[in-house]
Amino acid sequence: MPDIRLPDGSVRHYPQPVSVAQVAADIGAGLARAALAGKVDGKLVDTSYVIDHDAELAIVTERDPEGLEIIRHSTAHLLAYAVKELFPEAQVTIGPVIDNGFYYDFAYTRPFTPDDLAAIEKRMAELAKRDIPVSREVWPRDEAVKFFESQGEKYKAELIAAIPPGEEVSLYREGDFIDLCRGPHVPSTGKLKVFKLMRVAGAYWRGDSRNEMLQRIYGTAWAKKEDLDAYLHQLEEAEKRDHRRIGRQQDLFHQQDEAPGMVFWHPKGWTLWQTVEQYMRAVYQRSGYQEVRCPQILDVSLWKASGHWDNYHENMFFTESEKRQYALKPMNCPGHVQIFKSGLHSYRELPIRYGEFGGCHRNEPSGALHGIMRVRAFTQDDGHIFCTPEQIEAEVTAFHRQALEVYADFGFTDIAVKIALRPEKRLGDDAVWDKAEAALRAALAACGVAWEELPGEGAFYGPKIEYHLKDAIGRAWQLGTMQVDFMMPQRLGAEYVDEHSQRQHPVMLHRAIVGSLERFIGILIEHHSGALPLWLAPVQAVVLNITDAHADYANQVADTLRQHGLRVQADLRNEKIGYKIREHTLQRVPYLLIVGERERADLSVAVRTRSGEDKGSRPLNEVVAALVAEAASRGRGPKEC
Repeated sequence: MPDIRLPDGSVRHYPQPVSVAQVAADIGAGLARAALAGKVDGKLVDTSYVIDHDAELAIVTERDPEGLEIIRHSTAHLLAYAVKELFPEAQVTIGPVIDNGFYYDFAYTRPFTPDDLAAIEKRMAELAKRDIPVSREVWPRDEAVKFFESQGEKYKAELIAAIPPGEEVSLYREGDFIDLCRGPHVPSTGKLKVFKLMRVAGAYWRGDSRNEMLQRIYGTAWAKKEDLDAYLHQLEEAEKRDHRRIGRQQDLFHQQDEAPGMVFWHPKGWTLWQTVEQYMRAVYQRSGYQEVRCPQILDVSLWKASGHWDNYHENMFFTESEKRQYALKPMNCPGHVQIFKSGLHSYRELPIRYGEFGGCHRNEPSGALHGIMRVRAFTQDDGHIFCTPEQIEAEVTAFHRQALEVYADFGFTDIAVKIALRPEKRLGDDAVWDKAEAALRAALAACGVAWEELPGEGAFYGPKIEYHLKDAIGRAWQLGTMQVDFMMPQRLGAEYVDEHSQRQHPVMLHRAIVGSLERFIGILIEHHSGALPLWLAPVQAVVLNITDAHADYANQVADTLRQHGLRVQADLRNEKIGYKIREHTLQRVPYLLIVGERERADLSVAVRTRSGEDKGSRPLNEVVAALVAEAASRGRGPKEC
């Protein structure tokens, strides 16, 4: 009978088949109480799962990442249980786990209210306190369809009906509630102690706008109350930092219904944009990139040849003129290939690096749009390297070091590196993907970098390295990418002449450091809570006069600072100095330079920071030198001002 090998290498022999729960109890009472699920030969199963063969077993508890996911998944079904008890006419649909929580979609005759949410959460707590056993049942497919139809659950019946005939269906029962689910689930509702319902939103059935609108209840669930508290605090901080609110407060940008998913940049916002773009342009130049510019609209035939038509069609905008169909470019890569292939290149010229601040359009669903973080029109710091297979490792290594330097300049130091591997929908055979994925692994290994692998998340034309940056409140943002592409140059006919005078297809490396400038600027605003470092601030200093008598000197100070490359405004309004200080402090201007009679006489300025620190009067030439030095250091050096 089964020999069970545990993670510590020990083996336990049992004379008869044994459940995961029984093994946990055999190990210890504490583990039996903590057990949420098991992992048998790498597969997650319920604690009731019976092992009848030699196997490897790990007991999953709340301390394991899988444990937290099981808690959230089970809490989604607890939500559905509570809704059915309180609103029996509501129909249940699906309830998956998402980042930091879960959701469940319902069909109901009226919108759920905040009071409804409070009542549902209370009922969930009551059901959890009752510690109701959760058990798995396997039903014949047709029987399951009939059961849910008899319950008036047309959505569940539709889901099950899509399962091939003759297959069995996994259902979970807790009390009187039965739901379709693959599992696994916690063994009883008492394991679900820490959760909170967050909000209600609309959602189309199966994500298709042609289908009926459902109600989606979002929730969060955690293993410990302190984890929930920390998460709610993070949400509170995120609300304070919301780039949309700060964008309005600081007059950076706005959006409106006439241009959904697009941005109207105001002068100060465009100054910030230009600062980021010019910084990245300098990075291009230092790294040997030639800046190019390609058309916004290209004939559909090119997108068919590149593979975008078959693999990215639903995300593109199209237009027609003179009986020809065109597409607005969602990416810059096919255009860069056209520049490369416009002339014949020798292997001695490679690598050739093109960079473009390329405007792109993607047909994002309206429900996915979010301020300037998720838009339909955006600009990428997009670059493409055409190289030989032997040059891949060196190019990827150089890019990695370059990217880390850029992130540090913008104030990001907590960076995780991941490799997104072949997706189900892709170009090329497995041999090509094996080669591309191996090249990325080798390059990162050469840099001494630890990475995580993400199966199925690569682009359709190649795997990619992803850079995930944590911001000031611990949120992770995926920014830079480096992708290895053996396919697109071949499909689009890009060639070079090798050392044997034979024509070969180059490897194409797709790279971006900040990615979409819109999204990156939104991240910057939230990371710094609008208090951008001096080198990025649209207005770096404001000169304030105490009375009209000091206006000329205030203008003189402002002009002096501008001559040294600083972005400065003079506030000469006939308002009380305290009012002006408060106003510009709220605008998060890094430095307020106040001039009165003494400052005019001494050729000095009184310096205040946006944090309210009064640094006293200092000679103007010292202040200029300090501000110039701080801006040049990008926050890495000492702040003297």
